[in-house]
Amino acid sequence: MGLLTPFDDSLDIEHEKLADNARTLYDGGIRTFMAAANISEYHSLSRDERVAHVKTSVEALPDDACVMGGVGGSTPDATELMAAYEEHAVDAMMVMPPDHTYLHERGLLQYYRELDDATDRPLVPYVRGFDPSVEYLADLTRIDGVVGVKYALEDAVKLGAGIAAGADDVVWVDGLAEPYAVSFWAEGVEGFSAGVSNFRPEVGLALFDALEAGNWERARSLRNVCLPYQRFREETGQDNTIPGASSVAAVKRGLELAGLHGGQVREPIRPLTADQRARAADLYDDLDDDIDRLVESRTRSAPDR
Repeated sequence: MGLLTPFDDSLDIEHEKLADNARTLYDGGIRTFMAAANISEYHSLSRDERVAHVKTSVEALPDDACVMGGVGGSTPDATELMAAYEEHAVDAMMVMPPDHTYLHERGLLQYYRELDDATDRPLVPYVRGFDPSVEYLADLTRIDGVVGVKYALEDAVKLGAGIAAGADDVVWVDGLAEPYAVSFWAEGVEGFSAGVSNFRPEVGLALFDALEAGNWERARSLRNVCLPYQRFREETGQDNTIPGASSVAAVKRGLELAGLHGGQVREPIRPLTADQRARAADLYDDLDDDIDRLVESRTRSAPDR
């Protein structure tokens, strides 16, 4: 579950609202949180804001919650950020996708080894934005401190090959949210990042339970109710051709519709247009009806144990 950053109209972080979101999602059953992550607008936060975001998240949540702090950038910058997170008792480090024009797989693996040497916290590399080899994926899992891999490539075949070739004590997570949860689960992932589950966690928890139970029909039904809003997130927005530009603003609108705190977005993200906000409300109403049909009604009818 990614913790989005509520900004006020002056684009300052509203830490009380961030904490309230975290506590509400915890009460809804979520136990793993990503703070200062991609969906938190990581690249629009300063170094001090990232640390403050993680501090607020850790302090807001009970001890049994797992909070991963997002880190990235140069080796010295990432090392310094990890040290600051450790002071605030973060549980693990989510290493952001490499923000570099020129990449070498062996150099990237060395980067993770350097980060591993600099912290005693577990690492979860985020694979996105480049096309690695299966050998690279396998070698990534053999770095001592790597306990999980967040895989966000639209390539289930490579995912399956990487899992088969890698160490068997590393947890692979679908980083493309609910739409890919069913197909990636069949390849060996053991979890998925939140899409609409960021603001309606009950649907993600129900989907996870269905996948764990091997109830594929129910899993597909739950996946399908998430698709319309997820497709909305993938849109370019107005006067733009880059896909996915609406993603963060759309989730923030979902948080608001669910009674949580969304807030403004910072550049280079743009807010939703008035038309998009209205469409989001319609999509949310449909999602709400589907959740009531598939999740809440099932919960109400379940026998006492």
